[in-house]
Amino acid sequence: MKIPTLQLIDELKKITEENIQFAENLLNQPDEKLNFRLSENSWSILECLEHLNRYGNFYIPEIRKKIENSDTKPTEIFNSGILGNYFAKSMLPKEKLNTMKTFKSMNPIHSKLDKSVLNEFIAQQKQMIHLLSEARNIDLNKVKTSISISNLIKLKLGDTFRFVIYHNLRHIEQAKRNL
Repeated sequence: MKIPTLQLIDELKKITEENIQFAENLLNQPDEKLNFRLSENSWSILECLEHLNRYGNFYIPEIRKKIENSDTKPTEIFNSGILGNYFAKSMLPKEKLNTMKTFKSMNPIHSKLDKSVLNEFIAQQKQMIHLLSEARNIDLNKVKTSISISNLIKLKLGDTFRFVIYHNLRHIEQAKRNL
């Protein structure tokens, strides 16, 4: 996949801003509704967002560190890597969503959660928007990040942003189905 770098950043920012808006609207909902699950093994709205917070706790510092330590210059075009493109596209919500197994440490099912989950999610998404803005000044092709499942696999920063933000979108769509 080839895309103008600034177009990619703007698209990812837009998704993130919409996710913030959704989470801010949830602050007005009663806790019972936020903790409601469609079935015993499905996630509630708060569990969906807690899952995203746990990934944010890994990816936000990782992305920040890579941006701060980069001395690259921005390029006009972002060229997705084969693996990065595969991971990112696999996260996009689809009509018939393929369920994926999550790591135990990232699975919040049956956790005792409250609206602090929403506040943390909103704060993390605002950090993500800030990181996307900073990313305008570096090369999203050359800067590489580790991924949460292995330090051995490195993705281009542009693909990492796509993966994380599409993953967020996927679980926001899941949370919306609970409303």
